[in-house]
Amino acid sequence: MNDLVSILTPTYNTEKFISGTIKSVQNQTYQNWEMILVDDASTDKTVSIIEEFVRNDKRIKLFRLVKNSGNGFARNEALEKASGKFIAYLDADDLWFPEKLEKQIQFLKANKLHFTFSFYDCIDEEGNNLHRRVASPNPLTYKELFFCNYVGNLTAIYDADYFGKIVLKNSQKRQDWRIWLTILKQTKTAKPVSEPLAFYRIRRDSISSSKFKLIKHNFDVYREFHNYNFVFSIILMMRFLFTQLIIKPRYIKIRK
Repeated sequence: MNDLVSILTPTYNTEKFISGTIKSVQNQTYQNWEMILVDDASTDKTVSIIEEFVRNDKRIKLFRLVKNSGNGFARNEALEKASGKFIAYLDADDLWFPEKLEKQIQFLKANKLHFTFSFYDCIDEEGNNLHRRVASPNPLTYKELFFCNYVGNLTAIYDADYFGKIVLKNSQKRQDWRIWLTILKQTKTAKPVSEPLAFYRIRRDSISSSKFKLIKHNFDVYREFHNYNFVFSIILMMRFLFTQLIIKPRYIKIRK
């Protein structure tokens, strides 16, 4: 039997997108998965939309938080419920290509790896293709990841039998980057599937649209996660910003 993949999806007021996200999982050529959705006290129709899917597909599981507790808390709740050998991440507004899981699991097994990710394409809030492809160094080293998060959360998958379930504090922002750093600290490098396997949706109200918040959250990774002092964390942030502004754009391709 194929190895079970646990897909973790926190949701909050995503009635506009969640149906497409779930359908992109149901359309996977690799069918041995469970999708664990944890709703963070949505006030729109998100829950009722998910419940319709739950009634018709026993692989889809919904858990509801009583009060709004944040994306990190919801993701950790989903991780706690997961029972798969592999842990994969998919935010409630993003989409997978149909062969995403199949290609990644084949890649992991063929290369005897325990973690991988992939390139991804970008769409706008309405789902229009922006013809922007985000790649990464290949292989990706710990040092490269230290100064820039090249791993798209929607593309990552790791072997929980090998690493265990990687749990971080609920309150921490940039939780995904901290998870990949934890993994690469052990593996030293990571190899992506060097093709796009997902669509990342760029939303006007997303956290990444607020540059000041993003800088603060990235600074906190150096200050709190790596435990560097304030001055050294500022120096590291300067290197981070240089990488983000000068080096990372080399891995973003505009396609016709």
